[in-house]
Amino acid sequence: MKLSYLMVMAFVFAAQAVASGTVSGSSGATEGKAVLAVSDETLPGTAQGNVPTAMTNVYGRDYTLLNGKWNVIVDLYDQGRKMEVYRNRKPQKPEEFYEYSFDGGMRLNVPGDWNSQYPELMYYEGTVWYARHFDAVQEPGKRMFLYFGAVSYRCNVYLNGDLIASHEGGFTPFQVEVTGHLRPQDNFLCVEVNNRRTADAIPALAFDWWNYGGITRDVMLVTVPEVYVSDYFIQLDKHRPDVIHASVTLSDAVSREVRLDIPELGISRDLVTDGKGQASVSFKAKKLQRWSPDCPKLYDVSISCSGDSISERIGFRNIEVDGTRILVNGEPTFMRCISFHEEIPQRMGRAFGMADAQMLLSEAEALGVNMIRLAHYPQNEYTVRLAEEKGIILWQEIPVWQGINFSDAGTQAKAERMLTEMIMRDRNRCAVGFWGVANETKPSPERNAFLTSLLETGRSLDTTRLYVAAFDLVYFEKSTGHFEMHDDFTDNLDVVAVNKYMGWYHPWPVDPSEAVWDVCADQPLIISEFGGEALYGQHGSSDETSSWSEEYQARLYRDNIEMFSHIPNLAGVSPWILFDFRSPYRFHPTNQEGWNRKGLVSDQGQRKAAWYIMRDYYREKRQ
Repeated sequence: MKLSYLMVMAFVFAAQAVASGTVSGSSGATEGKAVLAVSDETLPGTAQGNVPTAMTNVYGRDYTLLNGKWNVIVDLYDQGRKMEVYRNRKPQKPEEFYEYSFDGGMRLNVPGDWNSQYPELMYYEGTVWYARHFDAVQEPGKRMFLYFGAVSYRCNVYLNGDLIASHEGGFTPFQVEVTGHLRPQDNFLCVEVNNRRTADAIPALAFDWWNYGGITRDVMLVTVPEVYVSDYFIQLDKHRPDVIHASVTLSDAVSREVRLDIPELGISRDLVTDGKGQASVSFKAKKLQRWSPDCPKLYDVSISCSGDSISERIGFRNIEVDGTRILVNGEPTFMRCISFHEEIPQRMGRAFGMADAQMLLSEAEALGVNMIRLAHYPQNEYTVRLAEEKGIILWQEIPVWQGINFSDAGTQAKAERMLTEMIMRDRNRCAVGFWGVANETKPSPERNAFLTSLLETGRSLDTTRLYVAAFDLVYFEKSTGHFEMHDDFTDNLDVVAVNKYMGWYHPWPVDPSEAVWDVCADQPLIISEFGGEALYGQHGSSDETSSWSEEYQARLYRDNIEMFSHIPNLAGVSPWILFDFRSPYRFHPTNQEGWNRKGLVSDQGQRKAAWYIMRDYYREKRQ
């Protein structure tokens, strides 16, 4: 029987009223046991310690997927650690019994969120224990890692009863080495997952999208040589069209010969790593064809070292700023953008695989975009790689979205960690043109220091992209008759973005034809969010905001497009948003029902009238 919206809400509120605490702290459960790469500082709810970032290009390695049906225990009162459910004990004597069992109970798909798999878990926020068994043959001279594409939001990982890793952050990968800790048969892997919102989390207590919980991306058992290529960064020079820079980092601080090959370009380079296991080289590439939205050229690239060999597909392009223009391969390029969440609206659940990536990207392609803002967090690698093949520039960001405690050092450390994990996973993807560090934050000395630190972290890892943040601080100044914004932090960015919902949250102070902007006049400006809500198939007055009609949304889009012509430094626009998406923010019982209805496409995949207006605008901008 399908539960109604109100029935589910009643269940959730009753459950949340008795839930308390978060997955944090340590217990005596691991005393005397081998614990791999984990300390109290890395347990969820705290800033993470020196946990190494995940290896680059895990899909180019030798791996076994551990996806599928996992057994689970829903732990609303956080009693599982006290009971040591991760030991999966069975009665061995007539007088023994345990008040838990993974056998015969609920099962969940991995990857996948728990909210969309059982109606009882639709609004659930708390702890769920995931468990499965697997075999693993340890090869001589090989190392083995457990790799998680993402777990939302925080987790502890246990292997054969021992705590081996912890991670916080629901949208970036992590790994833990398990060499020498695996059995040939019947390994028991248990993951304690918690998605409860907290003030020190990123995002924090309130955010305008669904709080999906679970093991939401691939889980893999990865096998690599004893010394392997852990990271590489191969990219075109920031400005020059024919100079490639390459750096390689080995898993160990050893000197080894490394070979880099790009056969189609006739390039073979031999490198020798230094005592830190690192090597770099720069060289000219004759007859290089640069990647662009019109011609997304990718080259086969291989990196090999001491029995380790990785194959890649890499594109080369330049992206930079010239005054108020964004240049792609030296050509001024207007960013015809759209945003979407990592969600399949028809399934009401997280997107996670190639089929999901194809669905989302194909609808964006039909709109005529050359760019996508992956809002508001790093999305899965299938989406990023497919966008690259399709010639779509990407803006990726971390979920520093309102409500963040900028004065808390632990929160800052988490943000820097998330930014690092995002950049390290995708900095070889030439489709990524923008790294975003924040959305809709308010000026303060603490905020400025926080974001400055993020920019320093990002630029220490990658200087080839443009750094951006989105602001919602533009206002109409009556004395000048202009739209203005005053935030000194914008000077630190390559590109400034503005979210402005004229005609929706903000009434028009002047006719759109007279809406002149004077915002960051010397920098490229992207209108990163605009639009309004409409229920597909609902018709009404184009003059009434409260009609929630396709006609009003269509008028709103036409008015905003008129306003765009009066923004002299406009470098791109991005409507909010491609699809209607789920959000507990949205209370209207008939027009929203727990959905943000700003999508150009409904939750059932139907295109609203505004979709066609935006498509036609992008066709004009392409000419």
